Amino acid sequence: MARHRIVVLLLEQVLPLDFAIPMHVFAREAAEFYEVQTATVDGRPVGAAGGLSLVPDGDLALLRRAGTVIVPGYGAAASTRLDRMTLASLRTAAEGGARVVSICSGAFALAQAGLLDELTATTHWSLAADLAAQHPSVSVDPAVLFVDNGTVLTSGGVTSGIELSLHILRKDLGPAIANHVARRIVMAPRRDESQAQFIETPPVPPGDDLLAATQQWMLAHLGEAITVAQMAGRANLSPRHFHRRFQEATTRTPLAWLHEQRIARTKELLETTDLTVEDIASRVGLGSPANLRAHFRRATSISPSRHRRAFAHTAAGSLR
Repeated sequence: MARHRIVVLLLEQVLPLDFAIPMHVFAREAAEFYEVQTATVDGRPVGAAGGLSLVPDGDLALLRRAGTVIVPGYGAAASTRLDRMTLASLRTAAEGGARVVSICSGAFALAQAGLLDELTATTHWSLAADLAAQHPSVSVDPAVLFVDNGTVLTSGGVTSGIELSLHILRKDLGPAIANHVARRIVMAPRRDESQAQFIETPPVPPGDDLLAATQQWMLAHLGEAITVAQMAGRANLSPRHFHRRFQEATTRTPLAWLHEQRIARTKELLETTDLTVEDIASRVGLGSPANLRAHFRRATSISPSRHRRAFAHTAAGSLR
């Protein structure tokens, strides 16, 4: 199978982490499926925020042959008007059938090219008001991690680009490969629903190693009966302090978060294995098949069997 061609467009003062996310996920972890190239406006090195200089593979001509164009965030995006050639190249790529994707403030480039008109989009929460004011035809939702409009996808700030990249892997190649890459990069596997917008919070809150380690332990012991006291003990905190700190970081109580992960793991097993509902219930800590069905229907509005029929993949999805 021919590899899907991705071009990452590096604009002046590109944000290093925004650029590194698609390079790591697609070029490093899924190199057998994707050919990834970088481009700048004129093919010359571009400055990155923080003082780096990046040497691209080519110029805007690379966008003509791209199956996907990714625009990472860049400095001063809200006050920078991109040149007509860059905007025209983005429009031409989209009109030619390329999927266009933005990470963080890269949404401003898509908006200036007119690719977000009449769509819902997102960007870094601190820039959402600017994006909405400058482009009133765009419905800006600052609360979501990413928005999938089919061939136009936008993500929120910085690490939201990881969530979006994994979502793209899942769409292109199926849940098994996406979940494998998620584990490789030490992200808990995620599950998208069949909807255009995705309102979720990262399973591991950035910057809180203590809670992150406890969450990883919880994910590794989903099949067991886990109490808040046990969680707090893992974090070396009192139950009361742990409960408050956890909810501040995730906007969920510890038990509510744990339940969400059990449902997410149920979805993954339904999609990627032939395990019975009884076996899955035991593995994810939901007890009996009847209990699993009740909780699953409450969380998703459909039965486990219907979810399996709708989302199970036996082979990688096709790429053009």
